[in-house]
Amino acid sequence: MNSPDSKDGTNPGSRTLGVAMIGYAFMGKAHSNAWRNVASYFDVPAFEQKVLVGRGAGQVAAAAAKYGWAESATDWRSVIARDDIHIVDICAPGWMHAEIAIAALEAGKHVLVEKPLANTLAEAEAMTDAAAAARERGVQSMIGFNYRRVPALALARELIAEGRLGTVRHVRAAYLQDWLVDEDSPMTWRLNKETAGSGALGDIASHAIDQVLFLLGGTVTEVSGRLHTFVSHRPGADGLEEVTVDDAAWATLTLDSGTIASVEVSRMATGQKNSLKLEIYGDKGSLLFDLEAINELGFMDATVPVREQGFRRILVNEPEHPFMDAWWPQGHVIGWEHTFTHEIRDFLTAISGGTAPSPSFEEGLAVQRVLSAIEESANAKSSLIQLTTPATVPATEGS
Repeated sequence: MNSPDSKDGTNPGSRTLGVAMIGYAFMGKAHSNAWRNVASYFDVPAFEQKVLVGRGAGQVAAAAAKYGWAESATDWRSVIARDDIHIVDICAPGWMHAEIAIAALEAGKHVLVEKPLANTLAEAEAMTDAAAAARERGVQSMIGFNYRRVPALALARELIAEGRLGTVRHVRAAYLQDWLVDEDSPMTWRLNKETAGSGALGDIASHAIDQVLFLLGGTVTEVSGRLHTFVSHRPGADGLEEVTVDDAAWATLTLDSGTIASVEVSRMATGQKNSLKLEIYGDKGSLLFDLEAINELGFMDATVPVREQGFRRILVNEPEHPFMDAWWPQGHVIGWEHTFTHEIRDFLTAISGGTAPSPSFEEGLAVQRVLSAIEESANAKSSLIQLTTPATVPATEGS
C-alpha cells in the first residue's frame, strides 16, 4: 500500500483530493451539481473541483465557470497526468469510456464513470481488468448507476433482503421515454451505433437491468430479447441519415434464484417523459415504484389478514430512511438530482476508507453481459441465450 504522501492519490490521508471531470453536457451538469453540493450535506473528505475537460475550449471554459470548476482544459490525457488530480469523473459519451478509464486507472487515479460501462462487451471486460489491477494498488473505481441512490429504491432493497416479500417470483421493469417520438427529431450521436453502442438498450435498459440485480442480487442465467427501430432515418447536417441503433427493446431474464424478470424500454413511448416503473412480486408481499413519484414506495404485506391487505404508500422522507438524515425535516421531498449527490458521497467515502465502492466495474460488466445477450438474442429472432459467464452482483453494500 502506498504512503499517505504518495503522488497517485491511492491513500489520500489528510490531503485535499483534486477532481477532474471529463464531459460537461447533460451528465456533466448533473455531476457538477453533486460535486458542488455534497460537502454541504454530508461528511466527506476534502476535495477541490480542479478542472473540467471538454473538446471546445470556449464552451468548456464557460461551463467550468458556471458549474464551479477552477479551470478548464481540452486535453484529457494531460489532465490525468497531473499530480494534483486524484479523481477522474467520466461523463463523456460511451465510446470514450474505455480509453479514458483505463488510462486514468493506470495513472493511479480513482475513477467514476457514467453508465453503461462501455459500448461493447470487450471494452467493458478490458475496463474491469484494469479496475481489478488498480484496486490491488488501492485505486478505487465505480460505475454511476444513480438510481441505486434513490432512497425509496434503497429501502426496497432493504425490505427484500429482510425477507418481507418472501420468495420473489417475478419482476416487471419498464423504462419509457418519448423524446424521439417526432420522426423529424434530428440525428444525434446517440442514434449512431459507432458512437452510442446501442440505443434505448444501453441508454435506459442498463438502468432497468441494474435495478433487477441491485434489488435481488444473484445471477442472470438466461436471456431472450427483441430490439426494434421505429424511425429508420432522421434529418442530419447533409440530409437524411440512417439510424443504426434501436428505439425500443424488450427482454425476459431468468435469474439463478428462479425469479423471472421482464424488461421493457422505449424512447418512443408518447407521453412518457422519464418513467422508470418497477414491480416486484413475492409470495409474502409486493413492492411498486415509479420514478415520477420518486419519494414514494408502494408496499403490500400479504402476511396480514386478507381484510387488511392492500398497497400502502410509504413516503420515504424520514431520517430513518436511506440517505435522508442529511437533508430536510420529515415530509420534505428530494429530487432526481439528489441521487448524484448520494453517489458522490458514497464514492468519496469509499476512497477515504480505502474500501471498494459499489457498483463496481464488475457489477457494470454484469449488466453489460446481459445487454450483449439481449442483442445476440434479438439478432437470432429472440432465441434463448444461455449466459456462460455469470452476470452477478457481488455481495457489496449498495447504499
